[in-house]
Amino acid sequence: MTPELKARFDEAVRNNKIVLFMKGNAMFPQCGFSARALQILQQHGQVHTVDVLADPEVRQGIKEYSNWPTIPQVFINGKFVGGSDILMELEERGELAEMIAGKTPA
Repeated sequence: MTPELKARFDEAVRNNKIVLFMKGNAMFPQCGFSARALQILQQHGQVHTVDVLADPEVRQGIKEYSNWPTIPQVFINGKFVGGSDILMELEERGELAEMIAGKTPA
């Protein structure tokens, strides 16, 4: 991963409360897992989305950045949370809202 790409990831994660690296975008998700993650997150406020399909370097780079092999990937309050399965579990347990509010560590 180039230093420039890492800086782009750092900036997105640092400057946005909720970041979703997804296939497609908020208007047109390109996979069911990305759509589900977006739907869950939008209930909790503004979501900054990054379309990994628009740039192959971003698609591969985010996997290296987070050390997580699949897309979508969620970052909350600057910390990596996981993918759509983890997000759904957090939502079902009522922990996602607390995490977004900064009441529990991500």
